[in-house]
Amino acid sequence: MDTPWDNIEKLSAVCRAAGAHLPDEELKALQVGKVAEEADKAMHALHGLKGLTTCGDDHAWSEVQNDLVGAVIAALLVMHYIDPTGARATFDETLSRRTRRGREAAATA
Repeated sequence: MDTPWDNIEKLSAVCRAAGAHLPDEELKALQVGKVAEEADKAMHALHGLKGLTTCGDDHAWSEVQNDLVGAVIAALLVMHYIDPTGARATFDETLSRRTRRGREAAATA
């Protein structure tokens, strides 16, 4: 079974081929924008879930989660665009650093 990073690598190849006509820096910048777009969709779904939209959209937590996963995928893709060989290690190192306090608190609880 493929790992999430295996899938990101495959998807990256497809997306890079689709954007082959663009300069690499532009492709990276557009992908960062995609992260923001997907996060915005999650926020819109949350507003709809709470009845805070004027368009009458009904939403569910599953839609919020779907859009959050879209943001994660977009973020991992741009990390892979930036550094195809080092993205996994960068992610692991950053995740460890950013969750250290939570792990320490859980260990003492």
